[in-house]
Amino acid sequence: MLGLGGVIGAGLFVGSGGGIAVAGPGIVVSYLLAGALAMLVMRMLGEMSAAMPASGSFSVHAERALGRWAGFSVGWLYWFLLVVVLAVEATGAAKIAHGWLPDVPQWGWVLLFMVVFTASNLTAVRNFGEFEFWFAALKVFAIVAFLVLSGLAVFGVLPDTDPVGMANLTGQGGFLPHGWEGVISGVLAVVFAFGGLEVVTIAAAESDDPARSVARAVRSAVWRILFFYIGSMLVIVTLLPWDSFVPGESPYVAVLDSIGVAGAGQIMNVVVFVALLSALNANLYGSSRMIFSLAERSEAPQGLLKVSGGGVPRRAVLASVAFGFVSVLLNLLWPETIFLYMLNAVGAVLLFVWALIAVSQLRLRRKIEREAPQTLVLKMWGFPYLTWAALAGMAAVLVLMVRDDGARPQVLWSAGATALVLAVAGVRELRARRA
Repeated sequence: MLGLGGVIGAGLFVGSGGGIAVAGPGIVVSYLLAGALAMLVMRMLGEMSAAMPASGSFSVHAERALGRWAGFSVGWLYWFLLVVVLAVEATGAAKIAHGWLPDVPQWGWVLLFMVVFTASNLTAVRNFGEFEFWFAALKVFAIVAFLVLSGLAVFGVLPDTDPVGMANLTGQGGFLPHGWEGVISGVLAVVFAFGGLEVVTIAAAESDDPARSVARAVRSAVWRILFFYIGSMLVIVTLLPWDSFVPGESPYVAVLDSIGVAGAGQIMNVVVFVALLSALNANLYGSSRMIFSLAERSEAPQGLLKVSGGGVPRRAVLASVAFGFVSVLLNLLWPETIFLYMLNAVGAVLLFVWALIAVSQLRLRRKIEREAPQTLVLKMWGFPYLTWAALAGMAAVLVLMVRDDGARPQVLWSAGATALVLAVAGVRELRARRA
C-alpha cells in the first residue's frame, strides 16, 4: 500500500494539467516515457534492496558500490530534498483546509499537520504504516472510481452522454499538436511526479521480510504506472479537447464536471488534500530513516542513533521535523525569495539520486553475482543495457531542463547544492585518508 500511495500524488491530480497543455493528447506518450524511466530506476533499486536490505537504501548501496563520498552525498542530498518538499506539501494542504475553515489561519493548519505527523512518527512504525494504508486506500479508491466513471462516459453508458469516439484525440491539431517536441516537453513536466517511490525500499528494511516485501512492491510498479497514470491520461484527453485544460487546474475536476458529477471540485480537493498529507507523512518517515542511516555510518551526528523501545529513531525524527518546521516558516514568510532558492536547489536533485542508483547497480550487480547469487531474487531487466539506457534518459532530461528557461534555474541551483555536498564529502575523504 505504501507503493500504491507513493505513485498517486498531487503531481498527477493537479500537475498533469500543465503536461497536457504542452503535449496535447501526446501526454499519454510523455507519461509512457517518463513512467518507463521511473520503472527502470525502481527495478534497479529493487534488485539492490532485495539483495541487501538497509534503512538507508540507495545511500547504503552507493557507499558499497562507489565509496563513502557517494553514500554521504546521496544521503544528505535526498534528506535535504525531502525536508524542503515537506514544506510545500504542508503549505498546500493548509491552503485547502483554510478554504474550508477560513477562521483558522493557514499557519495554524500547518502547525497542526506537523504536530500530528511528528507524533505519529515518534511512536511505533506501525502507526506510520497505518496512516499510509488508509491514505493510499482513499487515493486508490478515488482514481479507480474516476477511471470507471470516465470509461463509462467515453462509451456513452452514463445518462445524458453519447459515445465520444476519437474526435478529441485526432482534432485540435491531431494526436501530437506540438509534434514530438511537445511530447518531450511533456516528459519534462511530468517526470518528477514519479518521485517518492524510493521510500518503498527504505520502509522495506523495517518489514518482517525485507527481501520479499521490496520485491513484491517493485514488481507491481509496472501495472500501477500503466493503470493509474496512463489510463487516467487516456480517458482525460479522450473525453475533453486538450486545449480546454488550464495549467494549474486539475484536469480531473474538468472531466468530472463534464460528466455531471456534483461537487467535483470539492471531491478532488479532498483527494488532493489526502495526497498531500500522505506525501508529508511519507517524506517525514523517509527523511528520518535516511539521516539515521547516515548516523549509523558516522556520516551524521552520532546522537541521532538513539532508538526508542519500540524501535523508532526519535532523535532522527525530531532532527528532520525541526528542519521541516524551518522550511515551512520560510515558505510562509518568503515564498518568492529564500524558500524559492531552496526549492530550486532540490529541483533536479531527484535526477542526481536516480543517476547514482543506476551507477551503483552497475557496480554492485557483478559483486552480488560473485559473492551471494542466491540473494538476487529480483533482477534488473536486460542488464546492463537497460541500466545504461536509463542513465542516457536521465542525461537527456537534464539537457532538456538546461534548454528550458523555466527549468534552467532548478538545474543550476541543484548543481550548486550537489557540488557543495560533494566538496564536503571530498574534504571528509581526504581527512580520513590522512588520519
